Amino acid sequence: MMAAQEFYHTTVLLEEAVEGLDIKANGIYVDCTFGGGGHSRLVLEKLGPEGKLIAFDQDADAWRNKPEDQRLVTVNENFRYLKRFLRLHGAPAVDGILADLGVSSYQFDTGERGFSTRFDGPLDMRMDNRGELTAASVLHTYSESRLHLMFEQYGEVRNSKQLARHIATQRPKAPIATTQDLKVFLAPVIKGNPQRYLAQVFQALRIEVNDELGALRDLLEQSAQCLKPGGRLSIISFHSLEDRLVKQFIKNGAWQVEEDHLGLAPKQRSPFKEITKKPVEPSEAEQTKNPRSRSARLRVAEKI
Repeated sequence: MMAAQEFYHTTVLLEEAVEGLDIKANGIYVDCTFGGGGHSRLVLEKLGPEGKLIAFDQDADAWRNKPEDQRLVTVNENFRYLKRFLRLHGAPAVDGILADLGVSSYQFDTGERGFSTRFDGPLDMRMDNRGELTAASVLHTYSESRLHLMFEQYGEVRNSKQLARHIATQRPKAPIATTQDLKVFLAPVIKGNPQRYLAQVFQALRIEVNDELGALRDLLEQSAQCLKPGGRLSIISFHSLEDRLVKQFIKNGAWQVEEDHLGLAPKQRSPFKEITKKPVEPSEAEQTKNPRSRSARLRVAEKI
């Protein structure tokens, strides 16, 4: 049973992400992805008695790892509701916001959650078990064109059109209920390295089920509104889709800069100043100790 398992997580870029917040002892900070609590614990260590940390996590399992600390306020919701809950807790403006966008080690290693290609379990992939959409329902209900777009955009699967056609035509003959079902079902269309291919398919499904990119856009827009001038934004991403969004928003204050009728992009002032000109990557030592950290990229910005 999942309830009996110990929650664990190896925190990625721990010192670097917290250092990026430039913590003031009496400041108010937000950890948007509490997860295993590694970043939150280090933030709390650096805060004084008057400081406060507001931590979000939509996964109820994460709170088993919650430290007992009166300075910690917990919010069992998606970070896309940042602005609403900061106001609710009397902190509409904060000194720093941190987000680690990766799936936790616990989520990957718990077969019942359906995130990993390594364990058999229900094809779920919900970060928040209160949600209705699962990976299985996506595979069984989405149209061929919608599946094609999802695998192309979110998984960068090179034969996404063929994959979508295979799912749409073959799913009536073979229900896909578990991760093992999916692996067997995909065997005829896998291209290249099977593990990489499966990882791309699973990533696309997970992003879709949890609307991860939509939630990230909401977070970035609200962070610009909720940070005090001089406040820091520290975000760790794990794939190019996320990193591109973070980079674009920090640089331009928008996702796309539209051109005018002369074909020129109007100058738009970003609400942020880049602190890290290039993303910070885990050290060789960290990558050796925790191979899952290899794709991590940290970007830090300061509210102007």
